[in-house]
Amino acid sequence: MFYHFKIHKESDGFWAECIELHGCNTQGDTFEELKSNMEDALNLYLSEPQSSKLVFPLPQKNLNGRNIEKVKVDPSVAFSTILRMIRLKNKLTIRQMAKFLDYSNTNAYAKLEKPKSANPQLKTLSNIAEKFPDFPMNLIFSQEKGV
Repeated sequence: MFYHFKIHKESDGFWAECIELHGCNTQGDTFEELKSNMEDALNLYLSEPQSSKLVFPLPQKNLNGRNIEKVKVDPSVAFSTILRMIRLKNKLTIRQMAKFLDYSNTNAYAKLEKPKSANPQLKTLSNIAEKFPDFPMNLIFSQEKGV
């Protein structure tokens, strides 16, 4: 999954703002530092606490233009973010989502919504795809520059 940042050049370095995620900004002394900082800022921004009710928009497709940079989301962060988004859009609690996905332990499910511990098995991915056909698995594993 890729989000888009608008790059701004200043006399003493660079700064960038994510077009789709208001408030996700970063800076760097060099362009290379800025690129690294954009990835860090994006992944941190999307790693919203489970208790939050904030639902992030999915990235826009084919956002091109001058000074626009596509920044890849870490797959663990992308998976956790989308799973949480699906849960919230369906107005489910963590406990309800765990039960719906056949987890006997709510904490085992809750780990899936935490990027640092999200490592779903193929059985889990298959179950999610079956129960939530609109879950965009292709965004998580996207390798091309764009969505």
